[in-house]
Amino acid sequence: MLPWIVLSTPLAVLSYFLIWYVPPFEDRKVIWYLFFYCVFQTLQTCFHVPYSALTMFISTEQKERDSATAYRMTVEVLGTVLGTAIQGQIVGMANAPCVPGPGAILANMSNSSASAGLNGTEHVITLQHTRTAYMIASGVICLIYVLCAIVLFFGVKEIKESSRPKSEPLSFLQGIKLVMGHGPYAKLVMVFLFTSLAFMLLEGNFALFCSYTLGFRNDFQNILLVIMLSATLTIPFWQWFLTKFGKKTAVYVGTLSVVPFMILVVCLKSNLIVTYIVSFAAGVGVAAAFLLPWSMLPDVVDDFQVNNPQATGHEALFYSFYVFFTKFASGVSLGISTLSLDFAGYISRGCSQPAEVDMTLKVLVSAAPILLIMIGLAILYTYPIDENKRQENRKALQDQRYEADSETESTELSHMI
Repeated sequence: MLPWIVLSTPLAVLSYFLIWYVPPFEDRKVIWYLFFYCVFQTLQTCFHVPYSALTMFISTEQKERDSATAYRMTVEVLGTVLGTAIQGQIVGMANAPCVPGPGAILANMSNSSASAGLNGTEHVITLQHTRTAYMIASGVICLIYVLCAIVLFFGVKEIKESSRPKSEPLSFLQGIKLVMGHGPYAKLVMVFLFTSLAFMLLEGNFALFCSYTLGFRNDFQNILLVIMLSATLTIPFWQWFLTKFGKKTAVYVGTLSVVPFMILVVCLKSNLIVTYIVSFAAGVGVAAAFLLPWSMLPDVVDDFQVNNPQATGHEALFYSFYVFFTKFASGVSLGISTLSLDFAGYISRGCSQPAEVDMTLKVLVSAAPILLIMIGLAILYTYPIDENKRQENRKALQDQRYEADSETESTELSHMI
């Protein structure tokens, strides 16, 4: 696992930096960005899959793996907070002037840096300033990426599962057939897909919603920062909650907790203080969306191992498909958002937007995510692994390891004789 992380990190960092670099030629820029974005996503997958699957290779105890998942997701969200703070604050100070749309009134933008640029004052923010800001922000994030990879490589040690029944590892095609045919995993993946898509629609369009629908063009990066900071602080709470009341209950409560705030942020009149309060409360639900699906995945792996004791080497397949559906949800979210806003008449970098765009943004950050959350939770109702099932699987795995250890000791004794 760890060698893949080390090998992918330098190339991923380089490709990420080149995504934000503006090449000196004008033709075929789209090919440049498409190529390096695809390379970065590929290398990010090479990092993410082994990094996520490490949970199964650092302990065989359910409680320890749940704890490790909680720590991992806390640090992941903290990293997102750090990235949001760095990129948001650096880029936010160098926003290029907005472009006035048809009939736009620029007088109400007099306090913004954009109107300063348009009015020809001495504090002009050019497109070159914005480019430089993005380059600086990406450079800082690249350094953090490398530092975290070094800490991971030297700070985490894999354990060798010597007590498992000895058998040949599954082939790739056999593994796919068994893994995707495992009922609890298929249901959990569908829940994860719909809830991830819901939160990605919310997160992907919330900046535009704050800028245009709410009118907080210069504050959206701080609002996003409040959401992610709230999510970081409340992950320990959800870890306690799932330990106390069970994971299925935690998913229902945690995911539904964000729904009232999705409705409030759309229905309430534009008010910056109220928006900050609603955003902080919404971060509680975002924390649940980050933690709980990943916390449930080791239980599915255990259930699969109980029902397929002869299978080995399957853990990475479970996590790789989880990562795949994360990428898939991200792509679908981006496609839905881009097409919807384009049909509504979105003006890139516009100082204002048509009324249709405001309505579309309200749907993308409220109605659509709520519908997807409800579909995901309806599927979760049929998910069969509850706390009783978890304990049954835990005991069955302990019995399997005990039998494997007994067979190993008998074999070693016979060789000695």
